[in-house]
Amino acid sequence: MLYRIADRIRRSLRHNLGKDGEDLAHRYLRRKKYLVVARNYRPASGAPGEIDLVAWDGPKLVFVEVKTRAGDRTGFPERAVDGVKRNLIIRTARDYVRRTNSSWENVRFDVISITGVRKPRIEHLVGAFAEPMTID
Repeated sequence: MLYRIADRIRRSLRHNLGKDGEDLAHRYLRRKKYLVVARNYRPASGAPGEIDLVAWDGPKLVFVEVKTRAGDRTGFPERAVDGVKRNLIIRTARDYVRRTNSSWENVRFDVISITGVRKPRIEHLVGAFAEPMTID
């Protein structure tokens, strides 16, 4: 019984940490004069994938993945954006571009890495990855 309660608390803390990180990233981008146009975008078709933040940086349409960790003991947050995650982000970005009639040539993929709770450290990796030649 205690393990179930502890698991529930751990899950809720992780969820709040992720949401708090997205809120920090959103405010960070707005301070940098990005125009945030979507949060937690998912394809309407129900296909897997989610993009944490979609924003305009001048003429660039930027898809932002936010990774948050309480500390750096488990490694840097941006390392969690592996090939599988990148492909999901790219597929979801293609859906967004198609639905909004945007130009794929103006697309960029960024990662915002947030480490720490009391005094979070924000690292913005501009152009963190590019589209692969093929998407599985």
